[in-house]
Amino acid sequence: MKTSVILLYIVVVVVMAAATIVEKYQGTEYVGDNIYGAWWFSVLWALLAAATMFYFIKHRVRRPSVVALHLSFVIILAGALLTHLTARRGIVLLRQGVMTSQYLTKDMQEHPLPFSMTLDSFKIAYHEGTNAPADYISHVTINHQPVVISMNQIASHDGIRLYQSSYDEDMQGSVLAINSDPWGIPVTYLGYALLFVSLIWILIDPKGTYRQVLRRAAVCLVCCYGIAAYTTATASPRVLPQETADRFARLFVVYNDRVCPMQTYALDFNKKLYGKRHYQEFSAEQVLTGFIFFYDDWVKEPLKAEKKPMKMQEKQTIIQQIHQGTPLKIFPYEERGRITWYAPTSSFPESMNEEHQKYMRDVFTRLNGEIQAGHYDLANQYLDKMLQYQQTFGRHSLPSPLRTQAERLYNQLPIPTILFMACLTIGFLLFFVDIFRPSWLRSWLPRLLLGMAFVALSCCLALRWIVTGTIPLSNGYETMLTLAWIIMLVTLSMGKRFPVMLTFGFLLSGFFLLVSHISQMDPQMTHLMPVLNSPLLTIHVSVIMMAFALLSLTFIASLTALLSPRRSDEMLLLSQLMLYPAITCLGFGIFIGAIWANVSWGTYWSWDPKETWALITLMVYAAPAHRSLRLNYHVYMTLAFLTILMTYFGVNYYLGGMHAYA
Repeated sequence: MKTSVILLYIVVVVVMAAATIVEKYQGTEYVGDNIYGAWWFSVLWALLAAATMFYFIKHRVRRPSVVALHLSFVIILAGALLTHLTARRGIVLLRQGVMTSQYLTKDMQEHPLPFSMTLDSFKIAYHEGTNAPADYISHVTINHQPVVISMNQIASHDGIRLYQSSYDEDMQGSVLAINSDPWGIPVTYLGYALLFVSLIWILIDPKGTYRQVLRRAAVCLVCCYGIAAYTTATASPRVLPQETADRFARLFVVYNDRVCPMQTYALDFNKKLYGKRHYQEFSAEQVLTGFIFFYDDWVKEPLKAEKKPMKMQEKQTIIQQIHQGTPLKIFPYEERGRITWYAPTSSFPESMNEEHQKYMRDVFTRLNGEIQAGHYDLANQYLDKMLQYQQTFGRHSLPSPLRTQAERLYNQLPIPTILFMACLTIGFLLFFVDIFRPSWLRSWLPRLLLGMAFVALSCCLALRWIVTGTIPLSNGYETMLTLAWIIMLVTLSMGKRFPVMLTFGFLLSGFFLLVSHISQMDPQMTHLMPVLNSPLLTIHVSVIMMAFALLSLTFIASLTALLSPRRSDEMLLLSQLMLYPAITCLGFGIFIGAIWANVSWGTYWSWDPKETWALITLMVYAAPAHRSLRLNYHVYMTLAFLTILMTYFGVNYYLGGMHAYA
């Protein structure tokens, strides 16, 4: 029976992995109809559940925590089956002032609703001073009752839940998704609740495997955290004095759909053209103002070489745009209660006050005249008055003084770049020290250095959090930083008991910071999509990142054991100390994400490539937690890390899907 369970388990994992590859080439609808939605896929899961239950009964498995954990998955599968068989889903097409009592299914068949509804109005709420949507809001009337439906704010009527899905371009229509699943959701949520309880129970069960591992280690993991070639021109191009360039960089501009200091735009402008934070001896602020005020000098400067012609074309487009002034949306104007920012070359609305139009058109011309004449004191005065103009008329669309100072400080300190070089250098030094003088690892200096790196990275993440207003997990760059931070945290908590963890911590955090430094990881800060601005999503991503960090450390431990067999037992203990909390975090993260998806999208599982690979990762790492399985532990854990790489990089850069960052 054990063999049957193992074979079914492997088949399920392989089928799911294969399905994500097939989806890449055949499309989501194909795998939805022929794999995930096929009868044989449901039967496969049912057989696995039945075989597991039969095994428990036959072998009289009675440990409550273990029974509860496996029972939770059976309940979750039962809930999924009920959803598959009984749930009703579709969309309601609403036009303003028109009553409807029908909805459309996936095959565009009309079905009646048990109520009638009318769209009263639809609007898009924007982040202040930008065109970045903050929310999509439908005001509807359902059976004479006014209801507001928006992203992350659903409505429920007669057992049918309504979600904001889309809208018509003329803003006179709204598309609502409907979901009626009175049987599947309660059963599934019951399974989730039992799963969360049992995962914690497994960790604290006095007779459980993890407590045995803790006793062997003689530690209690209750941690207290206080804590390309360039070619230079023969003559240097003209630039502004640094003081004047800095004053210009203190102005605000709308960039990436948010109001931010011009300094941020200058840094990204420089990195896009030259791949660095500066060019020769010139700062990013001097480079940007050089292209604005001394265009003829700077347009002759060679750009960073690119293999792809499209990249060079993009650079030329950016230069042309800055020459035309279109990115310089630096003038705020309030109309009908909404503040819009304009560039000097923008088309102004007819209703704009003539005085404002004249100022916006003329001030740059006057500023340029003073700069060309070398009157930098007067130019500084113009820039100071422009900042005052922004503060007077930008009002609540401007970032707070704290957020502004945080962003300027963040821009001035390239903390991730410094840390990746420092961590990798120290990590490799410790690696060789561990070979020749392992006792040195027990000294206070490595822990002090890692503690300093942890504090620096904490400051970096805190600054990004202040600037964006959201936890720094919204893109690939930020998740790499957070993974490095978690690894440092875990290493500091375990480094005294396991000194070799210090080597792991420096190397692994250094590599994650290196990945964040790669040009493909674009560190631009933008507003989140409305549906992503949810506390549940924050918890979901944070907990999964914790799991990935712990599992990365198990990989390093097993790799060390394979390279140094004499340390196999020590690495086995260290790996298992991190494996069980990692599985717990991964389980929590995956199914909290399912709850968020159900609240936001109306479906708790969509078989998106990333969520599928996250489930595969959970199943792969759950196998070595079963002590009865005879595995070559370190070989298995080393290979299992491939699922982490596939879940993150494979989905982001190859498979794609709703969760892809790339």
